[in-house]
Amino acid sequence: MAAAAARAFAIVAGVGPGTGSSVARRFAQSYPVVVLARNPANFTPVVDEINSSGGKALGISTDLSDAASVRAAFDKIAKEFPDLPLAAAIFNPGGGFVRKPFLELTEEEFVAGYNSQARGAFLFSQATLPLLLKGVDQSGEKKLEHPPTLIFTGATASVRGSATFATFATGKFALRALSQSLAREFGPQGVHVAHVIVDGVIDIPRTKEWKFPHPDAKLSPEAIADSYWFLHTQPRTTFAFELDLRP
Repeated sequence: MAAAAARAFAIVAGVGPGTGSSVARRFAQSYPVVVLARNPANFTPVVDEINSSGGKALGISTDLSDAASVRAAFDKIAKEFPDLPLAAAIFNPGGGFVRKPFLELTEEEFVAGYNSQARGAFLFSQATLPLLLKGVDQSGEKKLEHPPTLIFTGATASVRGSATFATFATGKFALRALSQSLAREFGPQGVHVAHVIVDGVIDIPRTKEWKFPHPDAKLSPEAIADSYWFLHTQPRTTFAFELDLRP
């Protein structure tokens, strides 16, 4: 398991009962994982599960849209993994989802959507990219099996601004733009930056009672996690920037 002879670690930011937990479980099969979320209740179950099954997981309460909170989290990470390179960083917060007529939106709601996605991604990227770059040229005992990877979770709203989704679409459009810029800048330096459009309803506890005509109408969070792992394992000669996942 990851805890036995770790050569690198992974960070998953934005962990709840769906995609974030599934991604953490998948990457914990190969690395110690750090999971970040504002509410410890969101990450405690998956942290306990990974640790009890022989892996290693550390949960840190973090507000990704707050610079001081992000700095404090990464200070703890540096103390926990002082010598290990960062193999993968996944940005997956669910904040900013507001469905409301535009003329009823408050400025606070609009800014909160941008902060949770674009500002949060900016702070997370500035904290993780130096650690990912350290893993590019690792040699000897600490040589990484796969290129260091930075993955952002997008949505249907990343490419289509629907009615009543102005707040969420603005944040997700900005997130995608940031990820495009980072891919162009850091791909040539050996860091694989990717953006995943999750185009549909994810099968999580909150959506269990939602009914659709087709039995496969919801995205499996475990299958999403497998797609993230696929991106992480791509060689430097074939970095995919974007996957569009739909049921």
